[in-house]
Amino acid sequence: MVNGVQRWWRAWLWAMLLGSTLAAQAAEPFSARDDQGYVLQLHSAPKRVVSLLPSLTETVCVLGACDRLVGIDRWSNWPASVQGLPRVGGLDDANVEAIVALRPDLVLASPSSRLADRLRGLHLNVAEFEAQSLDDVPRILKGVGLLLGKPAQAVQAWSEIQRQMQTAAAQVPPGAKGTRLYFEVATTPYAAGESSFIGQIWTRLSGRNIVPASMGPFPKINPEYVVRADPDLIILPQADAAGLARRPGWGRLRAVQHGDICALPAPDYDLMARPGPRLGQAAGVLLRCLQAHAQRLDNGR
Repeated sequence: MVNGVQRWWRAWLWAMLLGSTLAAQAAEPFSARDDQGYVLQLHSAPKRVVSLLPSLTETVCVLGACDRLVGIDRWSNWPASVQGLPRVGGLDDANVEAIVALRPDLVLASPSSRLADRLRGLHLNVAEFEAQSLDDVPRILKGVGLLLGKPAQAVQAWSEIQRQMQTAAAQVPPGAKGTRLYFEVATTPYAAGESSFIGQIWTRLSGRNIVPASMGPFPKINPEYVVRADPDLIILPQADAAGLARRPGWGRLRAVQHGDICALPAPDYDLMARPGPRLGQAAGVLLRCLQAHAQRLDNGR
């Protein structure tokens, strides 16, 4: 009888300890440090998320939490399921009243928007993330994954990006290695330099960049700089390609003369411009540009 009581007591004590442990774990906040050094702590996984940057929208969805999005920025368009969500503006003109009306328990924003302090003043939970380099991407995946309660999915997403990049790198034609690139992100012109996430993917594909890391990730450059550098290949948005030869001096560029221009349609440019979970696919876009360049070389142009 005594032994039975002791066994019952030990079983009851173990159950109480286990229940206390599980309760403590459940009460631990979902916590992450954002790009501004702000540590956000949530006591439960957010169910209503507003994303103010396309790369963050895509991150939420790749991590398996697309159904939690209740509002997005003007430019988010992937995956297709987000296109019916309320739009709350862009980087510089986000509608604070519209965001508040959506009753989010988490807002994901860019530090460039300078909106976070105002939203926090309205008692909203805000985390600021934006990648400039490839090294930033796994950190942001991890941060968003922690806040959403999806840390394992964040690890898987980065592993998939790495796998896709390695696959693309293995398919670069030998004759295209060392190709000197000018990647234009805007006609001002702004370029994707060697230290940008685009430039770093290009390096992984054994390419070279005419804009060195010392000039920053996305510098505004003098058009004459491109003329002097005379790149082997130019990549830019499709809408901007037609006017290249009319730019002063650019008609002399070998890439323009020989048609070594990779004009990206909007969906492909979106892949390149968004430092998020689809960068592995962006490596595939760059690979196709390299393969076309190599084919032109093989055909003697």
